[in-house]
Amino acid sequence: MRRALSVAAAAAAVAIAAAGCGSSGGSSGSSSGSGSTGSVSSSNKVVLRLGFLENITHATALVGIKQGYYTKALGKNVELKLQPFSTGTEEATALLAGQLDAAYVGPNPAIKAWQTSNGKLIKVIAGAASGGADLVVKKGITSASQLKGQKLATPSLGNTQDVAVRYWLKQHGLTTTQTGGGDVHITPITPNSDAVLAFTSGSIAGGWEPQPYAAEMVAAGGHVLVNEASLWPQGQFVTTELVATQSFMAAHADVISNLLKGQIQANQYINSDTSAAETAANAELESISGKTLKPDILATSFKEVHFTNDPIASSLATDAQHAISLGLLTPVKNLSGIYDLGPLNQQLAAAGQPAVDK
Repeated sequence: MRRALSVAAAAAAVAIAAAGCGSSGGSSGSSSGSGSTGSVSSSNKVVLRLGFLENITHATALVGIKQGYYTKALGKNVELKLQPFSTGTEEATALLAGQLDAAYVGPNPAIKAWQTSNGKLIKVIAGAASGGADLVVKKGITSASQLKGQKLATPSLGNTQDVAVRYWLKQHGLTTTQTGGGDVHITPITPNSDAVLAFTSGSIAGGWEPQPYAAEMVAAGGHVLVNEASLWPQGQFVTTELVATQSFMAAHADVISNLLKGQIQANQYINSDTSAAETAANAELESISGKTLKPDILATSFKEVHFTNDPIASSLATDAQHAISLGLLTPVKNLSGIYDLGPLNQQLAAAGQPAVDK
């Protein structure tokens, strides 16, 4: 599988999206298909184009793919086209350009896709993961005030971790700008692995990164200044959720239900046998990128993430308010309309698990 959408391509896709959100265009990366939803191939199979990140915070997708939960649940008449990305910002752009039918994304890219399309493009259909993000800095930095004049990395401008670090700095009286100015210089670095290299070389003082990159920065000599879970009630906040386009949901409700069935099985597997799940996720990362994580990095990363089908809706609303206060998002109307949890709750009931709420 090839990495989808470069940042340059992403910028071009936004222009496409502005012309008509909600309709599907051509595919990118490894996807293919034609028709009004971009989901039916010449073989009359339904094609489901699924995006996800190469992160442990997206281990639901990694494990679901490797263990075959999705393909088994979807059945032989559905072709699953997998599209790995580096950041949720790129995924949101691909959704807006009609290049994905469903995607595992962070809350802020999901909100952006919702808002840009005036609520017509996507629905959040499930949670996937909570936690798994830290501010890791070099030794000697033990307080926010010591970050003044320093350079920090985030995955991309306006993504979930980018909003988190900017808002935390603002709470401590430190300014940032979208162009890297202010008291603390925020520098989006993609792919995330390059941020680890930049930290190792000493060109940045640290970064607010998802797992496994935060753990890799610690292994490179850094320490955790802020575990994001410490900033949320009961340590629970949405890091990864599953969204689907409304057009695909309308055309293929059964496919969406079966995708959710596969996810529930994947999360159940992770939570019942973490060691086996770590092995599966690492194997899938290797098949995507040709690289694997060291056992200690893998274990640390999984320990920080709670895999849940609950989208933790209250934290999404809070994320939106944080982004608005930073000027990274304009006020969002009727954000509660972003959810459609009916199919998820039907599958949870069938699996003997409790329903979730928005």
